[in-house]
Amino acid sequence: MDNTFRKKERLCGQTGIARLLAQGRHGAVPGMKYCYAPGSGAEVNRILISVPKKLFRRAVKRNLLKRRIREAYRTRKALLPGGGTDLMFVYATKELLSYSEICDRVEEILRAVAGRTAS
Repeated sequence: MDNTFRKKERLCGQTGIARLLAQGRHGAVPGMKYCYAPGSGAEVNRILISVPKKLFRRAVKRNLLKRRIREAYRTRKALLPGGGTDLMFVYATKELLSYSEICDRVEEILRAVAGRTAS
């Protein structure tokens, strides 16, 4: 698996997001929440990243956090078994976490989702 992040790996569209929120399972790690739904029918895993405006009013900080989460996922996406899992990351703390902290949390989420979808 290559360490790229292509357009088809983004979860977009109202029906896909609504399906994820309605049928997905939720969880949390310190500073982040997640929701995942296996079996979406897509050939690749798709993700959605959300940083609430309520936590960070400035778009610059929201975009910085989204870039950090996206990069952490891109380098660790091999932990998630291939094909068909939709995953949403929601940043949930007012602190501005460093890239290494975000990487640890994303890795923890991916391991948890991989463990739950494998069984």
